[in-house]
Amino acid sequence: MPLMKPSAETGIVGYGSYIPKYRLPAKEVARVWTGSNGELPIKEKAVAGPDEDTLTIALEATRNALARARINPQEIGAVWVGSESHPYAVKPTSTILAEAIGATPYTQAADWQFACKAGTETMQAAIGFVGSGMAHYALGVGADTAQGRPGDALEYTAASGGAAYLIGPAAESLAIFEGSSSYVTDTPDFWRRPTTHYPSHGQRFTGEPAYFHHVISAGQEFMSALGRTAKDFDYVVLHQPNKKFPERAAAMLGFEKAQWVTGLLVPIVGNTYAGASILGLTAVLDIAKPGDKILCISFGSGAGSDAFSLRVTDQITGKQSLAPTTQTYINRRVEIDYATYTRYRQKLQMH
Repeated sequence: MPLMKPSAETGIVGYGSYIPKYRLPAKEVARVWTGSNGELPIKEKAVAGPDEDTLTIALEATRNALARARINPQEIGAVWVGSESHPYAVKPTSTILAEAIGATPYTQAADWQFACKAGTETMQAAIGFVGSGMAHYALGVGADTAQGRPGDALEYTAASGGAAYLIGPAAESLAIFEGSSSYVTDTPDFWRRPTTHYPSHGQRFTGEPAYFHHVISAGQEFMSALGRTAKDFDYVVLHQPNKKFPERAAAMLGFEKAQWVTGLLVPIVGNTYAGASILGLTAVLDIAKPGDKILCISFGSGAGSDAFSLRVTDQITGKQSLAPTTQTYINRRVEIDYATYTRYRQKLQMH
């Protein structure tokens, strides 16, 4: 596997997260659709409020990233938003976000799509953009207000949230990218046609041929290219479609529980899709110390995985407290019932 590295070292200058405060317990979904109190895939999931969408989530996460970076938004040369729930079918989320943070008009803007790895796509592109000298800073965001058909298994985990990363020169970074790589195939495990509201999924493809094949292949080859093993990392963050998949994949890659448990957010806030793995990364960065090494592996249905390694620098000291931590957003919760969730997510169409 080729190791992708730009000609100039780049890193994370600022990062931020946002998770809506509303929570739908998994037992509420089970109560309505199965009447069962058996084993549930997660505890609860975050639900966007009636005045929230992918854009507002991306904006809040970006403001937190800017608070930590302390840079002039006019210096951001690219604003990229990855999502599978953009508020407009034809009109970019990225231009609205760029305008809202004061990065316009002289910046590049685009929306990205690759199911759950759209967020890491924006980060990889930002690494190349900054590393090649085309921009001093680039913004990569992954955010979603994920949809699940009423009564479908996805309804337990399809959640809302996002994360934002300002990529810049290594000398200004709180964590430096040591390398990146991608692994993709045409695997039809999850899809949504342009005219349909809810996604479909090929259940027998979801596990072994999709998630595990791509995450394990990407992780093993990437660590081999770096000349590293699981023991060389302090933390690993994997894509989190549910609780069991990342736990099993981490073990298959040789990681101990202490290395991955910090970034596992799905049991608490659900699968935020495009923000899933990079939201977990924010939770790790919130507590990371200089010298820590972090491996992050995303997964996107269709299917593919991006892997990258980070080395935390001294500049993280003092920046973690400049914006709300991910745990702060997790702790800020208001429980809702299924009827309220149905209204907030507009699942009951009146026309």
